[in-house]
Amino acid sequence: MPKRILQGVVVSDKQEKTVVVKVERRFKHPLYKKFIKRSKKYAAHDENNQFKIGDLVKIQETKPISKNKTWEVLTEEA
Repeated sequence: MPKRILQGVVVSDKQEKTVVVKVERRFKHPLYKKFIKRSKKYAAHDENNQFKIGDLVKIQETKPISKNKTWEVLTEEA
């Protein structure tokens, strides 16, 4: 089964080898037909501490690294 890849913005880099990435999704409300934005934060593994707040990154599902970390940062988007 392929691993999920999501795109988001780094909102915290205070932890060692971890960044918090905010992923936003848009969907149409089933009844009111308006587009709604929902966001979720994911803790992602950043081995070299190279990503900073505000960076646009892609994260990929991986095996559990810790209690809350099951994602790893792939690349920075231009």
